[in-house]
Amino acid sequence: MSSDRSIERRNFLKATGSAAAAAALAGCSGDGGDDGTGGNQTGGTETGSGDVSTELKQEGDLWRVLSGTITTLDPIEATDTSSGILIQQMFDPLMNYPDGLPTVEALQAADYSVSDDFLTYEFQLEDATFHNGDDVTASDFAYAFERLAASENSSRAYFILDSMGVTHETTTETVDGEEEEVYEPGTLGVEAVDDSTLRIELSEPFHATLEMLAYTAFSPIPEGTLGDVEGYDGEMEQDEFSSSNPIGNGPFEFDDWESGTEARVAAFGDYYGEGPNVDGVHWAVIEDDTARYNYLMNRNADVAENFPTAQYDPSKVSVEEEDDQGRQIGTYGEVRNGATMNYSGVADIGVYYLGFNMDRVEKPIRQAVAYALNQHTIVEQIFKQRGEPAYNFTPPSIFPGGAENYRSRAENEYPYGYEQSQMDQARSVMEEAGYGDGERASVELTIYESEVWSETASILRDQLQSAYVDLEVNQAPLNTLLERGRNGELQMYSLGWVADWPAPDNFLQLLNPPQTDTSMDFPVAYLNWNSETGDAAEQAAQAYQTVLDNSAPTDEDGSARDEAYVQIENANWEDVAMLPVYHQLSEVFWYDHVDVTPFGGMGPSRQMMNTVSVGERE
Repeated sequence: MSSDRSIERRNFLKATGSAAAAAALAGCSGDGGDDGTGGNQTGGTETGSGDVSTELKQEGDLWRVLSGTITTLDPIEATDTSSGILIQQMFDPLMNYPDGLPTVEALQAADYSVSDDFLTYEFQLEDATFHNGDDVTASDFAYAFERLAASENSSRAYFILDSMGVTHETTTETVDGEEEEVYEPGTLGVEAVDDSTLRIELSEPFHATLEMLAYTAFSPIPEGTLGDVEGYDGEMEQDEFSSSNPIGNGPFEFDDWESGTEARVAAFGDYYGEGPNVDGVHWAVIEDDTARYNYLMNRNADVAENFPTAQYDPSKVSVEEEDDQGRQIGTYGEVRNGATMNYSGVADIGVYYLGFNMDRVEKPIRQAVAYALNQHTIVEQIFKQRGEPAYNFTPPSIFPGGAENYRSRAENEYPYGYEQSQMDQARSVMEEAGYGDGERASVELTIYESEVWSETASILRDQLQSAYVDLEVNQAPLNTLLERGRNGELQMYSLGWVADWPAPDNFLQLLNPPQTDTSMDFPVAYLNWNSETGDAAEQAAQAYQTVLDNSAPTDEDGSARDEAYVQIENANWEDVAMLPVYHQLSEVFWYDHVDVTPFGGMGPSRQMMNTVSVGERE
């Protein structure tokens, strides 16, 4: 395996996957109900009063509602949020983000050790049982990891082969007429030392190894269950496993799933960990915003994430405290049914931004757009305060020095106007470049199909008129936007990025100039940032190389990375390669009869429900 961990291929996969996830998150705030792929879901949309017929629902369950259709129950195949929420209840990986907080803890791992060179991780397993009664062994993990790397059903092979960089061999294959280096099955550096000891070998240190192992994609399944990797015939077909018989090791086992309508998991009595404290978890799948709101108001759901924006009233939020994880805790209400609900809001570890093809949009125009944009207005007017203005590309909770340093830096150092438009400066920078009433600039902004971005673009278009910039706004399906971006056909575009792991390099890799060249097969971003298109390109490239050269999980390397992260942010400010717009606030609402800990910045799809309790309903 090459020392760069096949960086181009890895980052293309992340760009497509994480941008799609960003579209899904924006949909939660009422921008069109995207399902995580940028397209519309088919089937299962409920449009009635909220009295949805759900045959699987039981009184002792925790009742929830999903806004998107579930697509698969196979941990290595799932990429959408709705599937991930179910899978999180049924499959336990080695590590976990407890309640979606961005700090990992051991889960199926009873203990672990790391070699002095940070290349060997050894895990001792808890005594656990699969839902079919089999003991969980290290061989089951090794088999599941091989599926993650080699199965044609895997959507996350890059997690293990490239992001983590588990040792493996490659072979040359011809794909679409071109030779590519691909994983050679059976060569993965994962070993079952004995039944309860798993060893993982890395090609080089990676500071977020434990964080990566918290993904449910790294969960075990009984060895030999499926025949989608070499050496195994399989005991069932993929379709059966992924839709009606997923065998996991988590606190809940599969009960039933009616596609587009509802799903239920039941408490697993032999779970090795805490709980579960409810008989099961039931989800109604309701894509229509109004119907989903009615369902909650009719007390058919105990817990719900994000009121639809049309029904949301920010004046009803009363925040009583903010904890050390950035969760705002309080109440919301009273609501239509007379109740005052419990409330929590937390900033996602993600960012939504405007990007520029710097070959096609010159620096003065990019700066004029930055001066014109008022991030505060976008959050206030479009999101009804359900977010935070973005001034750095790295989200506040993982910014070097923390959220306080993020906000202080933004307020005191952001060069394009903190919480304000600076139209005089926008006009001035354009006039210095030779533009004026007789010589205007024309820029095409392509946004993915989203009400949020449509409204944002309208505001920006109106503001830029006085700065000699004519902004043409076009919408495109997300996949089309991504394809055009890779081909270098975009001028200016909207996208978002959500965390694969909670560290700045997961975001700032998009601002590494050598990886933004659209003449490459798989650019990670569509910027064409180089010394000809930006004065600070070399600064950003050198800083990102510092990140790569200091990848170990040590204080010394961490300090070097932190300094380099800020240098990359400064370079982006200088050249306006990407213009951060907002960090979304994810919210959860629940009735008094529910005892639940609010999720953290990694989001609701990372939260397990085994510790939730439900009392008597009204």
